[in-house]
Amino acid sequence: MKPEEIVERIWSRDQTVWTGADEARWLGWLDIPWRMHEDVDLLLQFAESLVDRIDAVVLLGMGGSSLAPEVIKGTFRQETFHVLDTTHPQAIRDVEAQIDVARTLFISASKSGSTLETRSHTDYFWERNGHNGDLFVAITDPGSQLEQLAREREFAAIFAGDPAIGGRYSALSAFGMVPASLMGVDVSNLLLRAQEMAEACRLATGNPGLELGLSLGEGWEAGRDKICIAPTPGGFGLWAEQLLAESTGKHGKGLIPAPGEPADGPDRQAQEVRLSGDYELGQEFFRWEFATAVAGSILGINPFDQPDVQAAKDKTAQILASGDDPLVEPQGSMEELFAQAQPGDYVAILAFVNPTVEAEAKLAALAERARQATGCVVTHGFGPRYLHSTGQLHKGGPPTGLYLQVVDDTGDELPIPGKQFGFGKLIRAQAAGDFASLQERGRRVARIRLEDV
Repeated sequence: MKPEEIVERIWSRDQTVWTGADEARWLGWLDIPWRMHEDVDLLLQFAESLVDRIDAVVLLGMGGSSLAPEVIKGTFRQETFHVLDTTHPQAIRDVEAQIDVARTLFISASKSGSTLETRSHTDYFWERNGHNGDLFVAITDPGSQLEQLAREREFAAIFAGDPAIGGRYSALSAFGMVPASLMGVDVSNLLLRAQEMAEACRLATGNPGLELGLSLGEGWEAGRDKICIAPTPGGFGLWAEQLLAESTGKHGKGLIPAPGEPADGPDRQAQEVRLSGDYELGQEFFRWEFATAVAGSILGINPFDQPDVQAAKDKTAQILASGDDPLVEPQGSMEELFAQAQPGDYVAILAFVNPTVEAEAKLAALAERARQATGCVVTHGFGPRYLHSTGQLHKGGPPTGLYLQVVDDTGDELPIPGKQFGFGKLIRAQAAGDFASLQERGRRVARIRLEDV
């Protein structure tokens, strides 16, 4: 297929450019920069109505509902906007210690409206702020359980997601733009830049999204499946990681995102992030989305489904339903795991720990040990966040990963209102569930304790 034909068929919503399954119903992201721009005044009015009533905002979301806001927050350097995408009890306490719950807006963001982590966070802070719906907002697809809950609790606002946009393609939809408006970002400018890029991605030549997509896909065909994304101050790679991994990591294939990793190696390709100014973030969101769709065509996969994500969720549910305390004892060792490395493999450090600066430093040191021991690309992510991000790649992608799970002492239990388990048990069950899911697929996996690193 000629490159210009790929472009034409994507814009004409021809799903046979991929697998001919149901891809056409997931292409709402192609025109969202224009449709979302129609709601800019509404977003500004809502943000302005809160100025005198709140001092902070906490976003409760996972994966596609949290990663774009996290990158926007980092890019525009917003200190009073917090993203809570972990179930670690101490992390939740740490966020709560930084805010006055009576003067904080909570954004409950979930496309499906049934995300366990988000619903648990929502119920926890609903109790903590004395059932004050004026300080809650929901972002969710129409008709979801979360929309129903928001109406029952009389949330201050409900912003509708687009059922034709999957979570990882939702940065320029309400899931990214509502949080951006509450950070004081000029959302109109951000969307106008995205529109410029979308128009450029219609071109037969000089098409930035097509060029990136061809580079990704042709590199993969040449065996360079590790995508070394240049670091940015706002952490763009964190968002691109989910986009690439969850979109392409299936049926034994996949692009393996490796933000910040050196690109010198026969299995690697370097990709830059073009951000000469903060508002070019809107352009980059669209360019990478379009590129991923192009690369998906070359890989011959459906870049809009996630067939293996449910596995770890089901395992977690089984463990919680059993009533037993999840077992997260060490299994194997990092030395034994690293000794199995082969050329073309990669190491994934999966940390179900409190995501503090200190923990990040320990994981960075651990990643360096892994590089030295294996010579492989090393990625790392915090659980349960990565379950909604790179988890699809780990289970559905190529069998080239070495998975090192890291757990810590979750400390005193923090109850979840209405549940028979607390956050500590939940994160341990998520760690145990993902470990079992990886084992079931014959993946090479070990578990260690952070305290032993």
